[in-house]
Amino acid sequence: MELLEIVLTYFRLLSTWVSTIIASVIIWIPVTFVLFQVLRLWIFFRAKRLLPHLRVPFPNGKKPLLVGFFHPYCNAGGGGERVLWVSIRAIQSRYENVRCIVYTGDTDVTKECILQKARERFQINLSRPNDVEFVFLKRRMWVEARPYPIFTLLGQSVGSLVLGFEALLKFVPDIYLDTMGYAFTLPLFKYFGDCKVGCYVHYPTISTDMLERVSQRHHGYNNASFISRSLLLSSLKLIYYRLFAYAYGVAGKRSDVIVVNSSWTYGHIQALWKSPERTHIVYPPCDVSEFLKIPLVKTDESSVFSIVSIAQFRPEKNHALQLTSFKKFIDGLTGDGSACNCRLILVGSYRNLEDLARIEALKALSKELNIDHLVEFDLNVAFDKLKSHLAEATVGLHTMWNEHFGIGIVECMAAGTVILAHNSGGPKLDIVIDHGDEKTGFLADDEESYAKALKTIFELDRTQRLKIRTNARESVKRFSDSVFEAKFLNITGKLFI
Repeated sequence: MELLEIVLTYFRLLSTWVSTIIASVIIWIPVTFVLFQVLRLWIFFRAKRLLPHLRVPFPNGKKPLLVGFFHPYCNAGGGGERVLWVSIRAIQSRYENVRCIVYTGDTDVTKECILQKARERFQINLSRPNDVEFVFLKRRMWVEARPYPIFTLLGQSVGSLVLGFEALLKFVPDIYLDTMGYAFTLPLFKYFGDCKVGCYVHYPTISTDMLERVSQRHHGYNNASFISRSLLLSSLKLIYYRLFAYAYGVAGKRSDVIVVNSSWTYGHIQALWKSPERTHIVYPPCDVSEFLKIPLVKTDESSVFSIVSIAQFRPEKNHALQLTSFKKFIDGLTGDGSACNCRLILVGSYRNLEDLARIEALKALSKELNIDHLVEFDLNVAFDKLKSHLAEATVGLHTMWNEHFGIGIVECMAAGTVILAHNSGGPKLDIVIDHGDEKTGFLADDEESYAKALKTIFELDRTQRLKIRTNARESVKRFSDSVFEAKFLNITGKLFI
């Protein structure tokens, strides 16, 4: 009898718990729905009062179509920013009733300064600059890596929701385009802002390669050595990554139009977002017209072997590998004094104090390697100075593992350098590939192979180098502004209907 009483008591308790859960669900589902609708309506009516001058009809009487671009670092001067400005230029040329709004965290500059930098760095002049408005965001620090020493991906993604919600509260557009890779803002604008949404993905926040690296316990800039050495920590991180990858896929799939910048990015986005009918490859615009004016035959090449790197000073760019590979290359040269004629020039922009600290660490590393007298850092250079560096360079150097595309690589090839890029991602699949069955450059993946490739290029005669340069320059014509604009407008056209 006691056993029967225990069983009956257990089922009574179980019944009570189930009833409570069901009652809670019945109550909270409609409550949540009502709260969601109230918040949507509040945002909608609030938006009508914000920046009213943007909603004023054009002189021809047409109602403006408001297109928002979420690009918190629009003044950074990198390849992603070039995509932003060419996209705006293309949309302005196609649609006369469009006004563009750029959400940015660059609160230390004015609209005029941002547009001037776009002109100087990218040679981009907008036809209707008065129809471009900037919404300045104050919470950009939420998407930076510094506040999140652990769970960085999760922290930055939650931070992007905070920043995205700030953007949504400051202005609600008709069309929302994420051009910087903050996928978690897509459902925010789609469901709370009632916007048509699209995105241009430069690099997936998480990739199957990252999952594989953690699974195989390989050390890297995003997988600390103390984690890769521990089976337990690696297993926990793998669970975390898989859960995050699922959430990332759910968010990204909300996009009405998905544009990616390379075959490598396409493969990873397909694996995570699973939206093949809405996903398209459009190579980023590379205006190489000015670089094509640089003579392929370099007059002073015999006296100086100049190696130039073009990349923002971010951790994934792996500038340290450039320094150590250069050191190994120098050490491998014969003692005839030829090493004294070699130069490594690191050209790039920085975004914040973290990047500046990284630059100082690289300078310290070059001194530690005893090559600081052969290494030069040139920061935030104007276009003319960049062109000058490439005109004098023999080699264009790139070391980022799984670079999504690599506009800097295309620029180096167009400028007539012999490119040496990382044997992965976009460079391997889309850029440094044979053209007309002839070589367009070199690929490497570690210190040994980079040093070996540098030595190979160093030992090529002028005729051999010229043949590679000529073929490489011919191959990059498929990455022009005009090709990008035509494809981008064709794919995103459904958002403007």
